[in-house]
Amino acid sequence: MSSEKSKIDETTLEALLYLSRLSPESTNMQVLKSQVDQIVEYFDVLSEYDDNENPYDAYPATVADKLRQDEIVAGLEIKDVKKITPEFLDGYFRVPKVLGGGA
Repeated sequence: MSSEKSKIDETTLEALLYLSRLSPESTNMQVLKSQVDQIVEYFDVLSEYDDNENPYDAYPATVADKLRQDEIVAGLEIKDVKKITPEFLDGYFRVPKVLGGGA
């Protein structure tokens, strides 16, 4: 890894300052430049391990033709739903209380 490759020029550093809404007056430029150089250097290290594979190849594409057809089917009738439980009133099921009453 060459040291030239991982260095950030002043124009790029000024653009980063603008994007991050930092001002050169309130920022130690040497420290910031050093930190940015370290970040870029880290990405250079990571790029050495790039295997050039498409990460999306691990997930097969779904072809729309293979999906199920959207068909409207009859649901349960209210009279059948009422047979499931005696706790049915005004179109709703009464269920046990799940959450506590508070503090």
